[in-house]
Amino acid sequence: MIRTLYTGSSTACFEIQNDSPYHTAEEYSVSLEGREVFRGQTNVFSLFDLTPATEYEARISFPDGDQTVKFETKSESCCVDVHAFGAAGDGVHDDTAAIQTAINLLPENGRLYFPKGTYLTLPLSLRSHMTLEFGKDAVLLGSTEREKYPILPGVVTDCYGKEIPVTGFEGIEQDTYQSLIHGSYVEDVRIVGQGRIDGNAMNGDWWKDFNNFPAKRPRAVFLNRCRNITLHGVTVANSASWHIHPYFSQNVSILDCFITAPKVSPNTDAIDPESCDYVDMIGCRFSVGDDCIAVKSGKFDMAMKYHVPADHYTVRNCLMEFGHGALTLGSELSAGIRNVTVTQCLFRETDRGLRIKSRRGRGKESIITNVIFDNIRMEKVRTPIVINMWYNCVDPDRFTEYVWSREHLPVDERTPHLGFFEFKNMVCTDAEVAACYIDGLPESPIDRVELENISVSFAEDAKPGVPAMQNFAEERCRLGLYLDNVREISVKNVQLSGVEGEHVIADHYETISTEESE
Repeated sequence: MIRTLYTGSSTACFEIQNDSPYHTAEEYSVSLEGREVFRGQTNVFSLFDLTPATEYEARISFPDGDQTVKFETKSESCCVDVHAFGAAGDGVHDDTAAIQTAINLLPENGRLYFPKGTYLTLPLSLRSHMTLEFGKDAVLLGSTEREKYPILPGVVTDCYGKEIPVTGFEGIEQDTYQSLIHGSYVEDVRIVGQGRIDGNAMNGDWWKDFNNFPAKRPRAVFLNRCRNITLHGVTVANSASWHIHPYFSQNVSILDCFITAPKVSPNTDAIDPESCDYVDMIGCRFSVGDDCIAVKSGKFDMAMKYHVPADHYTVRNCLMEFGHGALTLGSELSAGIRNVTVTQCLFRETDRGLRIKSRRGRGKESIITNVIFDNIRMEKVRTPIVINMWYNCVDPDRFTEYVWSREHLPVDERTPHLGFFEFKNMVCTDAEVAACYIDGLPESPIDRVELENISVSFAEDAKPGVPAMQNFAEERCRLGLYLDNVREISVKNVQLSGVEGEHVIADHYETISTEESE
């Protein structure tokens, strides 16, 4: 069965429903009107260069037979080539004014089209009810002239004394350079196509000595308090920092995109949705220098100011490679994170699979619960599961006794809490450090962890490492299931191969069940 994920005026996205993470069992082809337009082996595929307001029937040909799917593209008011507004597209001339003028003057429900070419630009601002389409071999290339990027305040005050949120970074409202594509308070926007949004950070100084910049680095795409946003098909690459940062936004879909940066590039997370509601990340591929997906909800002050948790997140049929964490929650999670479902994904050579980063000081509203991992394949992931309530990075007080003390401290307004986590139907091969490392707070134990139908095998040449970023962390190698300060533990049909020492090490729990585990 074929599920339609998205139809726009000129592009569409589909998902083949099966039980295989990311890939189909065999190659298939897709034809429109008798002409083959796609061939591949991913569960999610896309069609481009479609005609608006047109009915189509796609034929998907598998080795064992064909399936068809009917769909109709959306209508639009117009499609305008960006060259009509004076863009050169030669990678030399500054196209900022031409592109921004085109965005500003585009009629509602219009499409601004970028044909093949390289469009050198400074930051651009989106408007509501529009589509940006980057055609095949079209590149939106960020300028390397940092001094020309506007610096935006975290908050401005209007003429009547009301605060207007503008931007933020790492859980704090603070000055940042304007992002390459910046959307603020816009809705009904689509960024689509087979082209590339390239921050070009490797050719400037964005990855060098950035802690001494007068403001925080920009993202490739930043969406502040936006609604009904779709990114489909595009490649987003080489951002100065995080690539795609939806911020206090609703109904964001990121479909069949490729987000990439060198492994050594600093803080180049792929997608970091922060305090958003209903975010779908489906069919995407990631290869970056930091976390592939990092779900956030702000640090303490911002969370107490707005009380907006991260809620209703779906990650499905994605390939995550080489990042620090495949799916990370935190560490800025003070307003809480709930209802996160990750299914049918393939994690390859990330440091960790699931990575939860919390710590004392995140606050009483930092309630993380109902996180479900189902049908996940991990290859050469050093530690498949990490839940760490002792995270010691980023914050100025990270090395203080308050953060690292193993004493039972008083529960107060700064104490976070972790609820229910379910991991099932997972196959993890060539792990190295630990199969599962879960470390709760003595004064705030994790409510419940369920591990079911999981297989973890360790690499023969496994190298030791630190499973979680903590003060005084010990290196481990081939550690089995380690759980400390978890109230309820359920381990059912978990198979471990190559473990050194006991398969299950649990301490400070109320109940534990280890049915059919070895």
